[in-house]
Amino acid sequence: MTPQFISKPAPQDATRRRQQQPTGWEAARRRLQGLADGGLNIAHEALDRHVAAGHGDQAALIWLGKDGTRHVLSYRDLAADAARFAHVLRAHGVTRGERLFLLAGRIPALYAATLGALKAGVVVSPLFAAFGPEPVRARMEIGAASVLVTTAAHYKRKVAPWRAEMPGLKLVLIVGNDAPEGCVALGPAMAAASEHFDTVSTDPEDMALLHFTSGTTGLPKGVVHVHQAVVAHSETGRLALDLRPGDVYWCTADPGWVTGMSYGIISPLCNRVTMVVDEAEFDLERWYAILENERVQVWYTAPTAIRMMMRAGPKAAEGHDFSALRFLASVGEPLNAECVLWGQQVFGLPFHDNWWQSETGGIMIANTAEMGIKPGAMGKPLPGIEAGIVQVEGESVTELPDGEIGELALRPGWPSMMREYLGQPERYAKVFKGGWYLTGDLAMRDPDGYFWFVGRADDLIKSAGHLIGPFEVESALIEHEAVAEAAVIGVPDETAGELVKAFVTLKAGFEAGDALERELRGHARKRLGPAVAPREIVFREKLPRTRSGKIMRRLLRARELGLPEGDLSTLEGDSK
Repeated sequence: MTPQFISKPAPQDATRRRQQQPTGWEAARRRLQGLADGGLNIAHEALDRHVAAGHGDQAALIWLGKDGTRHVLSYRDLAADAARFAHVLRAHGVTRGERLFLLAGRIPALYAATLGALKAGVVVSPLFAAFGPEPVRARMEIGAASVLVTTAAHYKRKVAPWRAEMPGLKLVLIVGNDAPEGCVALGPAMAAASEHFDTVSTDPEDMALLHFTSGTTGLPKGVVHVHQAVVAHSETGRLALDLRPGDVYWCTADPGWVTGMSYGIISPLCNRVTMVVDEAEFDLERWYAILENERVQVWYTAPTAIRMMMRAGPKAAEGHDFSALRFLASVGEPLNAECVLWGQQVFGLPFHDNWWQSETGGIMIANTAEMGIKPGAMGKPLPGIEAGIVQVEGESVTELPDGEIGELALRPGWPSMMREYLGQPERYAKVFKGGWYLTGDLAMRDPDGYFWFVGRADDLIKSAGHLIGPFEVESALIEHEAVAEAAVIGVPDETAGELVKAFVTLKAGFEAGDALERELRGHARKRLGPAVAPREIVFREKLPRTRSGKIMRRLLRARELGLPEGDLSTLEGDSK
């Protein structure tokens, strides 16, 4: 861990703007509008209040199709589509509190359906479009789905074979103008609906979102968030992502992942920015062209994408104009120091890491625009968030001093805190202990108040009396010019207990072999010392990762040791 700072003070106007505004969750709530009778509804805060305030002509969504299509929806357009969708639900007898699942790519209908369902008081649960039939079915059964919005292709392959076995699924809406038997075509239904709909006055504690997160074993967990979460979504976008009204903003996360919902739909709209949505998957030249052509000002992406860009080298970015960029941020897994510095080299701006989970619902710890960045650090807790490093022994939870590694914990009570694991009260109760929410992540706080990620508690390697966090070893390996990505696990050893084993992918122009393996081990020993450096390095074309971009260390370990692989529903199809 390097104490070096990258100092990038915020522009004076931004600093002054924040100093003049009150902070805290109560103040954040006052920055929203709410409904006349005291209700709070995410869709109202994201769309209707902006239209009523005279901003209806501002672009809300710039949609870029795979085929080169560019389609712009204003706030008025998107609000009208959301209202039409809400009418479609009501016309088919869908009532407040029922659960609607989304199974579609990044297409305009997905955004209208999300906001229209929330407007109607219906719970939204997004799914990755790349899921196969079994993950889709499992989540819809756990979530007691009554409505599904999908495409004809997805329905035919992933839902139709088992739909008759799920009688609670009473309505399937198919995007487009045609639908298979037993389904409803969304196009004609929307066209016939009114663009005015009275938003349901949901209570702040009414369920709004249901996200699923996978564990190492068993079925996925359903994480419940309420309409009150919008207070955190809006405020953390303002504080952690520096979102300002009128900004052009691009969040590359898919809405099937919690980031793509919280910060790819809700937070940007609440902050009245213009969202860029790209239907296509990662393509280096396409991404650079989008940043340039759309004049993106705030860009929120993932370490995996950054490392893929690094793998192509800085020359690939030459000739592009990135002068509109003001703020770069990353989330999904820890951001290696090399990625932070690479952003400075290529874009003239560092990437700002931040940390949160599906369970927290929003960003908790971040490197904000006003802070100096310590490359590799997660940042500091946002206003209203109290974080600590704790040691858990039975029912006892003890807060540890700066410099010691322990479990990252948060004081409960922020607006976007999950309200339950659906149908699993005992599992939910286990993550709250001693007045803390226990995250399951290991971290360290330095004397300056910055938090440093060490690893998941179950990823920690114990070797010859040393506790080794895989992220530290992976970061050292990535510093080598040949390494694009790295994943580190512990493998059993009779003498040391565990030894460190690394899996790496290489950048273009480098060849795997014994000589490079020895060079990498020597590099790691020099950086980390012989007790921490990997004893073995294996070269891979790809590393197994989730569809949200996280490297699955547990899967590498399971395959290495012949253990059960657990839930693989979020595994990328080409990483098996």
